[in-house]
Amino acid sequence: MSTPTTATCDTCDEPLPRPKQSRTSPPRARYCSNACRQRSYRLRQQSGGVEAALGGGPLTQLSSFVGRTDELVELTRLLHEVRLLTLTGPAGVGKSRLALELAGQEARGRRCEVSVVKLGGITGSGEIRQRILAALDEVRDADDGVGPADRNRLLVLDDCEHVLDSCGALLTELLPGRPRLRVLATSREPLRLPGESVFSVTGLALSDPDSDHTLADCLRSDAVTLFMDRARAVAPDFQLNRDNAEHVEEICVRLDGLPLPIEMAARLIRVFPPAEIRSRLHDRLALLTNGWRLADDRHQSLRASLEWGYGLLSPVEQALLRRLSVLPGGFGPAAAAAVTADVPEAAGVLPEILVALESKSVITTLTRTGGPTRFGLLESMHCFGQERLVAEDEDAGTYERLVAWLTAMSLPVHSETVVSVATLERLEAERVNLAHAVDRLGSGSDERQLLLAGALAAVEVSRGQGVGVAGLVEHALERTAPDSVYRGVALEAMALASRDTEPERAAQHADEAVRVERGRGPSPLLGRLLLVRGTIRQTRDEREASLSDLEESLEIGLRLRHDTLAALSLGMIARHQVENGELGSAEREIERVLPVLRRRVAPRWLSTVLVTAGALALEKDDLAQAEEYFTESLRGGTDLHADAARALEGLALVAARGYRFDRGLRLLGAAERVRGGGQRASRWWRQRVRATREAALRALPAGRADTWLEAGRALPWRQVLSLALGDDTAGPRDEGAAHPLSLRERDVTALVVEGLTNRQIAARIHVSVRTVETHIRHIRTTLGLRSRAHIAAWAARQRPGSPAVPVHSEFEWTLQPVVG
Repeated sequence: MSTPTTATCDTCDEPLPRPKQSRTSPPRARYCSNACRQRSYRLRQQSGGVEAALGGGPLTQLSSFVGRTDELVELTRLLHEVRLLTLTGPAGVGKSRLALELAGQEARGRRCEVSVVKLGGITGSGEIRQRILAALDEVRDADDGVGPADRNRLLVLDDCEHVLDSCGALLTELLPGRPRLRVLATSREPLRLPGESVFSVTGLALSDPDSDHTLADCLRSDAVTLFMDRARAVAPDFQLNRDNAEHVEEICVRLDGLPLPIEMAARLIRVFPPAEIRSRLHDRLALLTNGWRLADDRHQSLRASLEWGYGLLSPVEQALLRRLSVLPGGFGPAAAAAVTADVPEAAGVLPEILVALESKSVITTLTRTGGPTRFGLLESMHCFGQERLVAEDEDAGTYERLVAWLTAMSLPVHSETVVSVATLERLEAERVNLAHAVDRLGSGSDERQLLLAGALAAVEVSRGQGVGVAGLVEHALERTAPDSVYRGVALEAMALASRDTEPERAAQHADEAVRVERGRGPSPLLGRLLLVRGTIRQTRDEREASLSDLEESLEIGLRLRHDTLAALSLGMIARHQVENGELGSAEREIERVLPVLRRRVAPRWLSTVLVTAGALALEKDDLAQAEEYFTESLRGGTDLHADAARALEGLALVAARGYRFDRGLRLLGAAERVRGGGQRASRWWRQRVRATREAALRALPAGRADTWLEAGRALPWRQVLSLALGDDTAGPRDEGAAHPLSLRERDVTALVVEGLTNRQIAARIHVSVRTVETHIRHIRTTLGLRSRAHIAAWAARQRPGSPAVPVHSEFEWTLQPVVG
């Protein structure tokens, strides 16, 4: 009969008295005295609170942990609710570090004993089983007479993606018999086991894309904070300032907020300034090769990290990844099918393969409110896929399929009299891919680049941002034959892109476009080109020539039975009638065309006619109707172009005629900023705006009038729109009176008050979890608050009649009532 093993103190190894055990007795004492218990506690605190992994020593982290506050809160909750929690995400996102931080937090709280098993270098199922069982102290448990089910244990399995079957089989065996065992796994794809809860880890929070990108905005970004922390470790004198903040922020954005490549980029600060690192990111796979010396091989460089995951894909998944890399703007199933048409294995099962690639963190699901699902590649994965595509000599064929698909989608820009809203929406979804394809074709003389560039310009002009693509269109015109069938489309694009800023140049392009297309006889495109040229000539006060073009455009629209072209032509003719004093005729035409245009055309064209309707109402002294038309024009999406400026000026005229001179001057100042000095209006309109401005300046004290004008000029577009649509809070007053949060941040605050998690908030307002994280971080920074509870207390304070709620805030003005 064997002699029972004597239990010893975990700290000093002195024998412990053997207590009487019963089925209801608690587990044995682990220490011989309180002194040993305290010594053990101090040792655990020094080692990060995590017990040693097999042969690994204490898992103390040598570098700081940045960000992830909300993730840790959510993961702690999940870890206490489920027994198998898997952290998934792409290469370099920080799954392992987040898991160890969570495990350390659990151990420091004495909630459980933690064991960590690193599986990155293991492939054999036998060795995996041996390591996991050894980490669970199977042998020691048997000697002590204390079963594994008697202790709360947290088992961390790091890097499971290459041994999913082995891990799944063992966990299926272990978990049912050990009710106090919980497992935290990291993997690039889920284990797909019963009871598993999956938490997708994304990149660190970036600056709000809608912010002004100031130094303060950069400092709110966790990704920038990580970059600065790692940069100062190698260059202690490096500082974030106004000169380099934009470059650092862009580095983090282009690296998708992923900690691994951001850390590698930051360590280059000793050699390269941020601007140069940013400029070299197109070759990031060759640049980012400076991982930690003792890190696993796959963490030594960005390329090695991506190659590790690529090697785990099936051949057909690898083929799809290579081809999808030609779609940097994201893709839906139709685009994916087009560029992968040469992969027969994918035919018929493409949706399943896309789902598998998303599950393996190769592609991501892009949030798109109200539209079909789109997928995308992170920028680093895109670069890697491009490299592999070229290495396999598949780039020429894949790009040809992409260009052919985009060309078929863009043909309505050439064949339709007026490009429909549906066509513009489809093209807008592929906007980045269109630019990529045009850039690819730019080295040759393929005439399709004219059509694609024209389609891209049509999208950008509809968004009020046509100037940005003028260079691409001009290059396409230079590279292609002058008799190309698509030349008129490209010339139209140039005219529209420059009509608000360079009217002379726009007129030249419009003249050439009409001349080229007229040589091919009457066509839908010719009708549209005449409409564009007539509009440009109207702003240049070439009234007779403008009317001639518009009447010919109307004739083509009627002949082709195209109601939209005819309605737009009549709407522009009505503008001439308003300026000529023919108010009755103008009113009849506008009443005829507005119902048609509201149903069928893009906001940019509709806003032009709405502004004309507003001008007509002003001439009739119907201020309420004029204000309604001008605000409808702005609500329809008009943004930073001549029609936006005219709508703002129209609202200023309404305000001044109603003796609200302060509002009128603010709107005039905002309109000046929108026009930017380059956009023109007709002489008739300019005279009315000038008269209103002079009347307002006479009505107010000189100093005050100038202050109101300057206040309008200083407003960003979001606040200009708010002012125009009825919020009169934007003016020269105490800064404390302005609400410190944006409308979206106020929405998020309200949902925080309801007790929703970040994921629930993201689902409620249809944005990504990362965007919610950014909003909450902005709220805390703006208000000087430290927690979600403080945000809720601050929000309660804002409600009228609410009792005082103590809030620890750095800013006294944030406790004032909400305005606006």
